[in-house]
Amino acid sequence: MQRTRIKICGLTRVEDVQAAVAAGADAIGFVFYSKSPRFVSIEQASALMAHVPPFVTTVGLFVNADPEDINAALDALPLQLLQFHGDETETECARYNRPYIRAVRMRAGVDLVEYAACFPSARAFLLDAFVEGYGGGGKVFDWSLIPDGFAPPLILSGGLDADNVAEAIERVHPWAVDVSSGVETEVKGIKDAVAIDRFISGVRNADG
Repeated sequence: MQRTRIKICGLTRVEDVQAAVAAGADAIGFVFYSKSPRFVSIEQASALMAHVPPFVTTVGLFVNADPEDINAALDALPLQLLQFHGDETETECARYNRPYIRAVRMRAGVDLVEYAACFPSARAFLLDAFVEGYGGGGKVFDWSLIPDGFAPPLILSGGLDADNVAEAIERVHPWAVDVSSGVETEVKGIKDAVAIDRFISGVRNADG
């Protein structure tokens, strides 16, 4: 049986990075979108990434960022994977010669197969709920919008938490799950170590 990979996104504190690593996260996401409450600067991200051990993937999340800003992050940080949440084209995503994830804001009328065909170089597609702004809304979308047999690796996001992640895995069978607000305290960007543990336990239980 496939082991569902786990990404904890939007970390802003060293203790949260350490908690995610200790709990068994496969990937950790850092948000470089200045309008997000989870935004970190290159300097902050560098300090946080110093606590990420080998074999835990570091992911940089960008939204309609200037190429100069992305290149600056790539020059300064050990980012292993890029994640694009804005209106970036295939060419704009692929220009950095780094593996990337393409986020899809899911709602009725989105043809996921057609969308994926526009990004043949994407390593995976991260499905999130359509909300005002870009991501981090903590909303669950209608999982039935995902077509049966969707071929590219699928990362399920959007409103996941310890209470619904097992059902999500059983219904969608994603390659990975991504969580941010579902493991936070009342303050966006501040993670809860107990919630991280519960979320990862929920994933492992669903995997059997």
